Amino acid sequence: MAPRFTRRRALALAGGLATGSIAGCFGLGDAPEPSGEAVESLPTPVQGDPESSITVAAYEDFSCPHCRDFHLNVYPDVVSEFVDTGRVRYEHHDFPIPVDDRWSWAVAGAARAVQDGVGDAAFFEYAALAFEQQGSYSMDVLADLANEVDAPADAVRSAAENDTYAPVLEADRSDGQDRGVQGTPTVFVNDEQVDLDSGDSQLDAIRSAIESAESG
Repeated sequence: MAPRFTRRRALALAGGLATGSIAGCFGLGDAPEPSGEAVESLPTPVQGDPESSITVAAYEDFSCPHCRDFHLNVYPDVVSEFVDTGRVRYEHHDFPIPVDDRWSWAVAGAARAVQDGVGDAAFFEYAALAFEQQGSYSMDVLADLANEVDAPADAVRSAAENDTYAPVLEADRSDGQDRGVQGTPTVFVNDEQVDLDSGDSQLDAIRSAIESAESG
């Protein structure tokens, strides 16, 4: 089985491909088997103008520390500058490596239960709250966060405990692999992967890709 967590820089140096500080979560483990009835499909969580010609798609693992940094420090600026202004459609995609065998799947499953129960807006609110709790995950925490977004806490907890949404998460991860995703976080603007380690800030790299797509 592939390692749960490594550094992009270590992989790059092993292949003699790059220098500089490049950080991300890599690896690939097996999806859990749902214990009980499973949900097989669910739409992609979306923010912003659903009809926008520009889509920003982010692939994340809820246990990846680099995803936490991205989601808490970069994502809010993407939302305020591009999502809230109607310039882009923003998509969340799950890519459980898993960094943590239990929580990468359980937290993502809890978030999808929120989406399934009360919609995309609550999903994104829940996701942000979950990333804030990274390192302190428990089933009680996931249920308490559900209460904060007016989602059914018992259903969210059950989904996390029983891997109810594992087929949804695995399908998302598989689609990401087909797209060339190898680690988290990974961001696409339309079909172009953004180089989050270009030397610019991650926000500047995403901004540049969006502006390029707008002018093209």
